[in-house]
Amino acid sequence: MKKAILWVAVLFTLTGLLAGCGSSEKSSGEEDKIVIGYFPNINHVPAMVAKDQGYFEEQLGDGTKVEYKTFAEGGSFMTALKTGDIDAGLVGPGPAMNNFSTGADVKIIAGASTGGTVVLAREGVEINSLEDFEGKTFITPGVGCTHDVQYETYLEEAGITSARIGGTMKHLTGNPAQYASMLKTGKVDIAVAPEPWAAVIEQETNAEVVIGWDEVSFGETLPASVLVATGDAVKNSPEKVQKIVDAHKDAVKFIEENPEEAKAITIKDIKEVTGQELEKEVVDRAWERIGFTYDVDADTIQEFADSSYTLKFLKDKPEFSELIANNFIK
Repeated sequence: MKKAILWVAVLFTLTGLLAGCGSSEKSSGEEDKIVIGYFPNINHVPAMVAKDQGYFEEQLGDGTKVEYKTFAEGGSFMTALKTGDIDAGLVGPGPAMNNFSTGADVKIIAGASTGGTVVLAREGVEINSLEDFEGKTFITPGVGCTHDVQYETYLEEAGITSARIGGTMKHLTGNPAQYASMLKTGKVDIAVAPEPWAAVIEQETNAEVVIGWDEVSFGETLPASVLVATGDAVKNSPEKVQKIVDAHKDAVKFIEENPEEAKAITIKDIKEVTGQELEKEVVDRAWERIGFTYDVDADTIQEFADSSYTLKFLKDKPEFSELIANNFIK
């Protein structure tokens, strides 16, 4: 009888252990999820393609669940990365650098795109020289974002600055998808727009391009978007980070080899996120102002950061040799 009771106790103990194992597996299952962040603009096409083609699922395997979150500007993206709401994703180099300089745990693990920043003047606003930018109201996605730094650097070289640092240009921030209506109503004079929204503005408002994508500072060399993750992930989960980068590289290669299919994916994804369906000719125009690559030019990143410091977006003189972890793209 005592032996029977003993076996029952052992059975309950084993059952408990197995139940515990089940809980652990569930916890592990919850950890086997990654969340990728990106913006609904053409600088972020690699994320849209990877999402459409299932590249992250393919590389990560083992039933890893992949989710996506979209953002309108870099500040909220970086907050999500810092709080763990996203694990990795595409963002402009400006927010990544600004947050790194203030101690945020962020690493650039690959490039994604170049170009794509276009400056347009509202119809009826005369911009015939650099001096004509004085006193105008301009809009960018965020203060100190990549597009903002490019624009303000271009004008700062002519001695024209925003009211934020004692100049005359008035600065607003907002969602690029709404720039066209803001120009039409006269709320802003100048739009500093990432593609495809620059092409949309041209088509819908007759706004004039006053600084082209290849004229604005760092226009052809600066990464317009980069793939980032946390430094903790780079240090403690390098295999997972490598798989994320490999999926990203697959997406960039797909874009290079299948541009028309990539454009169709872009139109579909932006419609799902913003509710706006872009015309094919708009995307064609925007595509000509963008390059896609997973390489990162560290020297240009540092030059861009130095300019951010000069414009007082950064409090301390930057040193970004530790920001980029380019071993994953080799």
